[in-house]
Amino acid sequence: MGIVYELRRYRLKPGGYAALSELFDRAFVSPQIELGMELPGEFADLDDPDTFVWLRSFPDMAVRRDALSAFYTGPVWRAHGDAANGAMVNSDNVLLLKRTDSDLPLTRDVVRAMASGGMVVVTTCSLAPGGAEGFAAEFEAAARPVLERAGMKIAACFVTECSPNSFPRLPIREGETVFVWLSVFASDEAYTAHRDALAVDPDWRDRVFPALNRLVWRPMETARLRLLPSAH
Repeated sequence: MGIVYELRRYRLKPGGYAALSELFDRAFVSPQIELGMELPGEFADLDDPDTFVWLRSFPDMAVRRDALSAFYTGPVWRAHGDAANGAMVNSDNVLLLKRTDSDLPLTRDVVRAMASGGMVVVTTCSLAPGGAEGFAAEFEAAARPVLERAGMKIAACFVTECSPNSFPRLPIREGETVFVWLSVFASDEAYTAHRDALAVDPDWRDRVFPALNRLVWRPMETARLRLLPSAH
């Protein structure tokens, strides 16, 4: 088993974003890294101000269990957990994922080098059970070349990690099958230019997008994110 990732999306109480993002960077980033976790990035949702999105990863599911147990029973969470939870409506919109395009870790330094000052777009495709590998193959063979030709820089691709939740205290979206890709754009204008290019590309419009769309059971979900500044 390789690296496992959590894509975490928190629904916040109105006005809770500023307090949680400040607390998170000040109190939670370094202690998690010290326990063996990687935190590739924390993000603001450009279309939903009451949302906090972040990525966390672990070398494997056993490390995930031990690291999360140490953190959520440790002094940092005891000191600040009530404040963090007090800003949230829910914290269980979590996808457990593994990469399909590389065995290399998606690290904090890599994400900051790619996305600082630009836009990160997360696209989530909901699939039938057992459909992840086929979708990933179709994406690599047919979609990725067309998307990159239109100006998209793809940072990472993921499918569902199907292992049982090794730390049940933190719920995840179990029983779902997804393909997720992260893309990076230098600016809002670059993203708009990309969408305009796809709209007139006959390969995308007539061949690639319809083929992908037949493999999903609900419309693809797209989130436009901005990487948060960090002291780490």
